[in-house]
Amino acid sequence: MGFKRGMAGLLLGLWACVSAQAGVAVTELRSQPDEAEPVTVFYPTELAGQPERRLFGSFRIAVDAPPRPGNGRLVVVSHGSGGSPWVHFTLIRALVEAGYVVAAPRHRADNSWDDGRPGPDSWTLRPAEVSRAIDAVAADARFGPRVDLQNVGVFGMSAGGHTALSVAGGRWSPALFSRHCDGHLAEDFNACVGLATRLTGGWADGLKKWIATRVLRFKFADDGELRQHSDRRIKAVVAAVPAAADFDPGSLTRPTAALALVTARQDRWLHPQFHSDRILAACLPRCEHLADLAAGGHGAYLSPLPPGLSGLLGELINDPPGFDRAAELPAVEARIVDFFERHLRVAGRSSAPDRG
Repeated sequence: MGFKRGMAGLLLGLWACVSAQAGVAVTELRSQPDEAEPVTVFYPTELAGQPERRLFGSFRIAVDAPPRPGNGRLVVVSHGSGGSPWVHFTLIRALVEAGYVVAAPRHRADNSWDDGRPGPDSWTLRPAEVSRAIDAVAADARFGPRVDLQNVGVFGMSAGGHTALSVAGGRWSPALFSRHCDGHLAEDFNACVGLATRLTGGWADGLKKWIATRVLRFKFADDGELRQHSDRRIKAVVAAVPAAADFDPGSLTRPTAALALVTARQDRWLHPQFHSDRILAACLPRCEHLADLAAGGHGAYLSPLPPGLSGLLGELINDPPGFDRAAELPAVEARIVDFFERHLRVAGRSSAPDRG
């Protein structure tokens, strides 16, 4: 027995060394041949990769490299408004190093290349884009046979957090969004109008609020249809600083998937009391509050944080004074990985098999 245990320990040690040396690979898929926006897929590979310059920074990654066996599980990452899969790369890397395949759809008309339809227009489309990302992985010969497509995780931040709540069973409507902004426009101004302008305390604030109220009422007040999306393959969901003021909180008292939130107290774009705190008040104890960063702002869970942000966007996204992302984010990312580890298990097994 001692010899067998010693050999088992040696083999586990060797496996850990190999895992540590393995790299992160990336490829692009489309759920349909004519699909306008790609799905970026990150996955484990034996290759270390080379530095690749992307829009949001430089990453060491292997492009279109052969996949290596992982843990047989898939997580879909939904980016925020005007975003990209690459702004969540450190979390994605942590997931890939734990054995996951990660699929990140580029949301139509609400990404870093095309930001023409943010807000409720995009929020309506996004959940189906998550489901199509799962379909794209399922249809690809490199990944479909390797992952358990009946136990899928979703992570989303900001507008992606709205997507995450939607796929966890949340119901929302543009009219609820308009009603929220009618009642809390000054306190939650940039959640309602985006980056169009800001309140400065000057004489023009009254005009800005008058225009915003009328635009929102014209566009959304009459659209009271509750949006909902169901995909039974999704079993675990993490929403980070989600846009959530337009949800019916009662729809998330019993989420359709295991649900967790990560929040930030200094979020000036989506003030917690109107967004994440409303959802937590409804879903606890049937959801988990994985992290609440006391000094973190809205961009706290962007990692890496896009460089050179200035103006209103910089004010809303850049880290507030006193927030040490290098000290705080690794532990939060480990909790997120652990959440998926706990909730994406195949019945009777500690993890899904790799069938490749």
